[in-house]
Amino acid sequence: MLSKSVKPKRTKSPEQALSALMRLAARSEKSSGDALRLMQSWGVEPSARQGILQKLIDNKFIDDHRYAEAFVRDKMRFSGWGAFKLRAALRNKGISADIIEEVLHSLNSSDMVDRLHERLERKMHTIKYTSRYELKTKLMRYGASLGYEFESVADVVDALISNIKE
Repeated sequence: MLSKSVKPKRTKSPEQALSALMRLAARSEKSSGDALRLMQSWGVEPSARQGILQKLIDNKFIDDHRYAEAFVRDKMRFSGWGAFKLRAALRNKGISADIIEEVLHSLNSSDMVDRLHERLERKMHTIKYTSRYELKTKLMRYGASLGYEFESVADVVDALISNIKE
């Protein structure tokens, strides 16, 4: 009988972790929370983690504000996320609340409404429904799942449904 081989937990020294994080951060934006999670998974001593993180920040490999701006821009453009979902995702990434609010405050609300309208209109063509009420409910649920405010979703859904002929 074959037994499953268990891989030993991979550990890195603080120097190895620093160079690995420099390589990773040079290729794509990383948040300070990402770096801390990676160091923890690599088994880096807790006492060395903050020192490594500070070196990465001082050398501009990691910048939470820059990361938050890029994250918001990409998630809005490619996934159509709203402010609530963006805020929650950034919080999970370890970004501070003041940076999150600053980045979200800089968003253009008309662009967000246009993006919501575009996403809901595209979704409307793929939904199976038997009544306007059912269509409205499904679109409202979808808009809320994207992280937009209820009032914005309701306004856009009402505008879309008013154009439908039964």
